[in-house]
Amino acid sequence: QVQLVESGGGLVQAGGSLRLSCAASGRTISTYTMGWFRQAPGKEREFVAAINWSGGWNNYADSVKGRFTISRDNVKNTMYLQMNSLKPEDTAVYCCAAGNTVWSVRSPRAYDYWGQGTQVTVSS
Repeated sequence: QVQLVESGGGLVQAGGSLRLSCAASGRTISTYTMGWFRQAPGKEREFVAAINWSGGWNNYADSVKGRFTISRDNVKNTMYLQMNSLKPEDTAVYCCAAGNTVWSVRSPRAYDYWGQGTQVTVSS
């Protein structure tokens, strides 16, 4: 079992930056694809970004491409999401996930383990 805990969320003005962390425990995440998803009130869960086990490959939603950067440190068993040029529409609960399945990394089905989420609020 893998336990995931997100941190780093908060309130920021539009144009600002935040760095989210996803700390894993229970077992190493070094063999897992990792992803970030977000869910705003009244909306469905949305894919944000994913990174493969080595960090050599990543994938972003069009809405965050060029503004967000996903990374990981397998030694620290932690994944990150650097969010720059934040917009009010980025406001959501951000959750990290880990998995190793055949599903597309953009699908929640690709992930077996999920964190509880951290709130990100961007004011205009």
